[in-house]
Amino acid sequence: MPTYLIRRILASIPVMLVVAVFVFLLLRLTPGDPAAVIAGDMATPEQLEKIRTTLGLNDPLLVQFFNWIVNLLRGDFGISLISNQPVIDLVTDRMWPTIWIALITITLSVVVAVPMGVLAAWKHRSWIDHVVMTFSVLGFSIPVFVIGYLLIKLFALDLGILPVQGYLAPSQNLSGFAVRAILPSLTLSSIYIALIARMTRASLLDVLGEDYVRTARAKGLAERRVLFRHALRNAAVPVMTVIGTGFALLISGVVVTESVFNIPGLGRLTVDSIFARDYPVIQALILLTSGVYVLINLLIDLSYSLLDPRIRY
Repeated sequence: MPTYLIRRILASIPVMLVVAVFVFLLLRLTPGDPAAVIAGDMATPEQLEKIRTTLGLNDPLLVQFFNWIVNLLRGDFGISLISNQPVIDLVTDRMWPTIWIALITITLSVVVAVPMGVLAAWKHRSWIDHVVMTFSVLGFSIPVFVIGYLLIKLFALDLGILPVQGYLAPSQNLSGFAVRAILPSLTLSSIYIALIARMTRASLLDVLGEDYVRTARAKGLAERRVLFRHALRNAAVPVMTVIGTGFALLISGVVVTESVFNIPGLGRLTVDSIFARDYPVIQALILLTSGVYVLINLLIDLSYSLLDPRIRY
């Protein structure tokens, strides 16, 4: 395992290097003057020169790339062109709302979806199976923002039991954070509950026909133990892949939900930075998203040997 871990970490370095090259060229190879693209058509010569100096655009391309990589390795992602704050501070402040919502969403999705998938596989072709599959189809079909607005209308406007929008950090007010996190988490979890439930059902159906499952039942083991101790553990590898990928997608893809519920997270920061042409922030967000995907994929691979003893690295 340590050798495999080291090998995977070393293999991720070229991946991140390719991403870094792409992110660097994203601005430099833009048609026209990059400073004019950032500042807009009405910028003065002084503003354009300030942007060129800030981003080092007056240096040769290779010198720019070397300096940019060195700054990245030191944790310096540059200065935001709009707020004049260090990009690393801006991203760090906006990161925690997204992480909290993603953690609650993926936990809720797993707690609800895995039992649903197990029950659907156990009661294959029964009315329970049809209900679970119908819910899964609806979860995939209805857009996330529609679900969000429906939940706002029901729980916030009609019943008045939950706030419409806003965010409070857990360190500020734990109960206020919990109340405000309910609707965004329910909105985001709808599609992931459907996805994980379908994957759990499909994987479990494949495993339930194996010889060791029939042997466990022939030995007189309780059906619950057969399902969760023997079948589900061996069917958990593709389910864990979906869960890990879903968490990575949540970290990087909550733009719509954060806009609907006015959450100051990475999704809102991404939208604001794109509209404002704040390239240092956009570059940092792309690198962060890529790093999250690499880390999640590594953790997923390492979890396989824990779930299935037959897998060894």
